[in-house]
Amino acid sequence: MKKILLTISIIICSVRLVAQEVELPQYVSHLADNPFLISPTYAGIGSGLQIRLNGVSQWIGVEGSPDTQSVTVEARLADRFGGGLTIFNDRNGFTTQQGAKLSLASHLTLSDFHDSFLSFALSYSYIQFGIDTSQNNTSQSLANRSVGNSNFDVGMLYRYERFSISANVSNLLDKKVRDFNSSEPKVLRKYTMYSSFTFDKISRNFELEPSLLVEYREFDKRSRTDLNIKARKGIRDGYVWAGLSYTFLNDQFFVPNAIAPLFGLKKSNFYASYGFSINMNKTQDFNYGTHMITIGFDYERRPSLARCTQKMMIF
Repeated sequence: MKKILLTISIIICSVRLVAQEVELPQYVSHLADNPFLISPTYAGIGSGLQIRLNGVSQWIGVEGSPDTQSVTVEARLADRFGGGLTIFNDRNGFTTQQGAKLSLASHLTLSDFHDSFLSFALSYSYIQFGIDTSQNNTSQSLANRSVGNSNFDVGMLYRYERFSISANVSNLLDKKVRDFNSSEPKVLRKYTMYSSFTFDKISRNFELEPSLLVEYREFDKRSRTDLNIKARKGIRDGYVWAGLSYTFLNDQFFVPNAIAPLFGLKKSNFYASYGFSINMNKTQDFNYGTHMITIGFDYERRPSLARCTQKMMIF
């Protein structure tokens, strides 16, 4: 059993050493009413100010498994502009990432009659990647190693009434390769498409929102798809919601990689949610799944004078 756990830990660390994603590790955090994590184009749409504190622990029970904490703040800066900030800390085995991303979004109204809007966004990120060598298995004393990386993301969002679709490119610039590993990738570009539709006429104070997330990485051609469904029910001064996310790798079409049930509550300005992901591959025998907790606060400001940043949904 110890050999199995050791092998899994080595695999986790090896993947991070070679890949060095240099980004906020993605889970299903966007489902916690925070699509800003998927695309900066959502900054400034809806509430005047939104804060989300998020903690994700993956593969619980496996030593050195990924553990991530993040805080996001997004707000409407003017009637047609929004901005956001993401700060995160991630540990995976003997590797760490700390970083921050600053985003600015601009929103345009294409049609008031049909509620048709177009948004653009630009983000700048700085991430520090490090390796802890203090517990290496040799007799040598090696200094810890770290390197910083700056990059840019761009995004575009189109909304038509209750339908939305966004396209984003992360890590536009090639990375300057240091001396971590000869196979360290230079190209870190990631392409993401996210789309959703909200049904609001099923019954009073009820919304049903199916969504789709597709992710593709240029360097190693990895890609995945998330199929999601969320239901919101209005309560006094807020709403409750429940959802389900189904993830598969695109080279194993529709073969489940993970299934995640989630639920949450918004009461006045307070928000809380919990999610649990069940691995559907061979690692499920050696861990207790992935857990996500989100705490948030929403602060309303004066309503926007521009429809492109007004809240179009019930909740």
